[in-house]
Amino acid sequence: MSAFTHIKTSADNKIIVTDLSRKFGLGPENVIARIAFAYSLAKDKKLDLKDIKDSKGKEYSKTVLFGNNLPNYIALISTHYNLYKTDKDIPRYIKMHLDHGLELLAKEAKQNPNLTGFDFLVNKIESGLKNL
Repeated sequence: MSAFTHIKTSADNKIIVTDLSRKFGLGPENVIARIAFAYSLAKDKKLDLKDIKDSKGKEYSKTVLFGNNLPNYIALISTHYNLYKTDKDIPRYIKMHLDHGLELLAKEAKQNPNLTGFDFLVNKIESGLKNL
């Protein structure tokens, strides 16, 4: 596996992850972080490493962020970017998709002030199933 121990959001996203966790009520902040990461990857956008944001925000250990599923998350990044699972850039891509996903979620929450975490998840799952 790729050797990293911690991932940090950008300073701006430290506030966003706290606000979204409170607003959506889906549990601890690492739940929103996981959703944000997956949501960003689901957009199928390739992020450019030269656009990486600062690392002055919320810090997650790899265990807190991904639990026992770290190999699965690394596989998602590896597949998306066609990288080997030990590539040195995997932690940077994880960080970028975490930040990107938090920004996407914040934008949706701002556009839909009454949106709950449950409604968000159901809507995204439903729209994903329609695209099968």
